[in-house]
Amino acid sequence: MHTHDAALTDLILEHVRDRLETGSTPLHHPGQPDKLEHALAGLLGPEGQDPADVLRLYAEHLAPSSVACDSPRFLSFVPAAPTQAAVLFDMLVSCSSIQGVSWKLASGPIAAENQVLRLIADLAGMPAATGGCFVSGGSAGNLSALVTARDTARLERGLGDHDPVRIALSDQAHSSIHNTLRIIGAEPLVVPTTDHRLTGTALQAALATAPDTSNVIGVVATAGTTNAGIIDDLAGIARTARDFELWFHVDGAYGGAGLLAPTVRQRYLGIEHADSLVIDPHKWLFAPFDCAALLYRDPTLAKAAHTQHASYLDALQTGSHAEWNPADYAYHLTRRARGLPLWFSLAVNGTRAYTQAIESALSLAADTAALIRDTPHLELIRDPELSVVLFHRTGWTRTDYTAWSKRLLADQTGFVAPTGWEGRTVCRFAFLNPATSLDLVREILDTMV
Repeated sequence: MHTHDAALTDLILEHVRDRLETGSTPLHHPGQPDKLEHALAGLLGPEGQDPADVLRLYAEHLAPSSVACDSPRFLSFVPAAPTQAAVLFDMLVSCSSIQGVSWKLASGPIAAENQVLRLIADLAGMPAATGGCFVSGGSAGNLSALVTARDTARLERGLGDHDPVRIALSDQAHSSIHNTLRIIGAEPLVVPTTDHRLTGTALQAALATAPDTSNVIGVVATAGTTNAGIIDDLAGIARTARDFELWFHVDGAYGGAGLLAPTVRQRYLGIEHADSLVIDPHKWLFAPFDCAALLYRDPTLAKAAHTQHASYLDALQTGSHAEWNPADYAYHLTRRARGLPLWFSLAVNGTRAYTQAIESALSLAADTAALIRDTPHLELIRDPELSVVLFHRTGWTRTDYTAWSKRLLADQTGFVAPTGWEGRTVCRFAFLNPATSLDLVREILDTMV
């Protein structure tokens, strides 16, 4: 089982090469449960199968049953578009068996990951002491950051482990924030928004009118909402957080990559004051799944909240500040060095290429908005701030959108899932892939006539 098999290596690399060299990634379709069950039946047993047969099964049944998030025609949720450099290096990381838990076990990879974290911190304008780690996604990053916020506040305010705490957030906050609060036993203080954007003024008003704010310990702002790409009033929220001594967390999982785009950089003013920040490179920084950057203004607070203690872990704690243990800065222990593919891609391509790719998505969103605005049967809901475009097809109901979305995928024209906005079903484009063109957008819009 552990012997080297050159033929197996060549076989898999051939499939990888075919996937990478395909000019246009097909969208594929969701699989049918009964057909997948039939294809997989009897595969796992006491005796092994011929690798060529298993790979054929994957290529013919499993891969076509996975909708390709990196297709230029995938415009739902938040797409993916990992660079070739990142994908190839991810293979190297996977076959290197790197245990990225500690400096003692993976000092070289961790030093490279920290170089990327430093780059992101500098883009955000955060101080030199800023540090953190890479986690699996925005949900893991938000959870780890808000655990740190909760534990820090309890320590500083003399609260007990079971004393209730609240965290302020807008009615537009990502679903993972609500899930995090439920997990960590914190109550939400939901702040109503004007035009779906949380402001410092609204936060201050909510705190001023609440019967008791003594247990409000933090606030979550969003740098690019998932549904509409809206950036909160980060500067105003930062001021209010400072005035009320609140932990200031910024969820930039999708939109934080816009820090690299000069045309929108001003919209992020105030992000430099964040106590914690999450940005997902597997979204708009073109890294493969799964990869999220988690940063803390004062990493010692996160270390106090997350370091795990056991006799079998003592050897990992050397007491040296220069020896960075990623396991100390999130809820995880075992972890892959998931920041390395991004590091390699940044080193190979340079940050200018990233800026150009992000700007191309911003330009496509603006051009698409103009196209929709000039189409009689379409209604642009709002001008895009980032790369999400919301619009409505006049006369359509949820049923119409659902049927259209299914036809679109069945024809392999595109994958566009409808969303909700102010009580009605609407259409949403999420642009990220540099290979998505305005001609492709026109092709999709033409199906809505």
